[in-house]
Order: sequence, then structure tokens, then C-alpha cells
Amino acid sequence: MSIFTHESMTNHHAPHVHVSGLLNQVSDTLHVWWERYERRRELSQWSDRDLHDIGVSRSDVAFETEKPFWRA
Repeated sequence: MSIFTHESMTNHHAPHVHVSGLLNQVSDTLHVWWERYERRRELSQWSDRDLHDIGVSRSDVAFETEKPFWRA
């Protein structure tokens, strides 16, 4: 038998989230993740000269592009 009850585990301080608000948050998060994926993919295709022009090394690119899409 658990010592925790549903009532004791409920966060009474959390704001009430409406379904439409939740869907907007999910949509916004998915959009950010997609943009991050696209920018990293694009960066991986830049030439050494382009990277040099902006002061970024191949190792910087490797570090950035190896991150999962959910990590900033």
C-alpha cells in the first residue's frame, strides 16, 4: 500500500492549463526543434571558407551538429 495518495501528489500550485494552450506549447516546441535541426543540417554543409569568414571551426560545427535536436 502506497503512503502517497492522488491528492497528496497533485500540484495545487500549478496553473490550470487549457488544452488549446497545451497544443500551442507543443506546436511551438516542435517548431523550435525543427528549426534547430534544419539550421544544424545547413551548418554542416558550409564550406571551410564560409566557416572561416564567421570564425567557426570544423570542430565547432561537429560539436553543434552532434547535439540532439532537443538540446540548445
